[in-house]
Amino acid sequence: MLTQAQKDEYERVGAIVVPDVLSAEEVAELRAVTDGFVERARGLTAHDAVYDLEDSHSAAQPRVRRIKSPHLHHDAYGRLVKHPKIVAVLQDLWGPDIRFDTAKLNMKSAGFGAAVEWHQDWAFYPHTNDDLAAVGVCMDDMDLENGPLLVIPGSHRGPVFDHHAEGRFCGAMDPSRKEVDYSAAVPLTGKAGSITVHHVRAVHGSAPNTSDRERRLLLFQFRAADAWPLLGFPDGLEKYDALMVAGTPGIEPRLAPVPVRLPLPPADLQGSIYENQKGLKNKFFDAPKAAAE
Repeated sequence: MLTQAQKDEYERVGAIVVPDVLSAEEVAELRAVTDGFVERARGLTAHDAVYDLEDSHSAAQPRVRRIKSPHLHHDAYGRLVKHPKIVAVLQDLWGPDIRFDTAKLNMKSAGFGAAVEWHQDWAFYPHTNDDLAAVGVCMDDMDLENGPLLVIPGSHRGPVFDHHAEGRFCGAMDPSRKEVDYSAAVPLTGKAGSITVHHVRAVHGSAPNTSDRERRLLLFQFRAADAWPLLGFPDGLEKYDALMVAGTPGIEPRLAPVPVRLPLPPADLQGSIYENQKGLKNKFFDAPKAAAE
């Protein structure tokens, strides 16, 4: 699936965009299914096990910023866990043995989609090695105006930064510390049907959607099968091995000399990264005016 140039870019930048992975028919189905989820959110007044709502959500204007674990709630999402082209991309990066972790659908609706502050996924779930990545399935065209993922090139080879505020994990870096050059960020833009792949240690974030177009990104977390979570897996080995999407599981974790900082004590606000990041006082991204309307 990947050319040598794409592999080299991933090693250098910590992220790539791979075009034309999903067909137009697959994208159309995802959009229709997602529209149905948003419509059914009208009756909600608070976050629940499926939905994370925008602060400005109402029955008249249903505003959803995340569908949690979408692969468990509809087969259109679930089929992508083992999508042959997505798995092939990961095998090109890590080899034959690939294990799934979880998924979420981050939605930036036109004019008010929430920002995600700068962070490293590695801060949330460190493993024995860092052959982990998030694969973003672009359900809409992503460009500079509608809040694409932004990545700091090369940051995946640097330290794991502090994601704490007032002594508790908050899932975000404090931009006032100026630990990276945020002006160097590169956007991961592409057409609907493309996928993004960003390294687990890459510093990334995304601005609000201030355009008049949707930006829905279906994110799947994957890992090499020999990368084991340092915080454990509560459901037991059998269910952990059931997450294999390609290759063969084993019981010999590969230990790599990678920096680790545990997400402890846990965030005061649980439920999603949006709730975690409310503990951060210094924000990088401004909220769009329409978010309060």
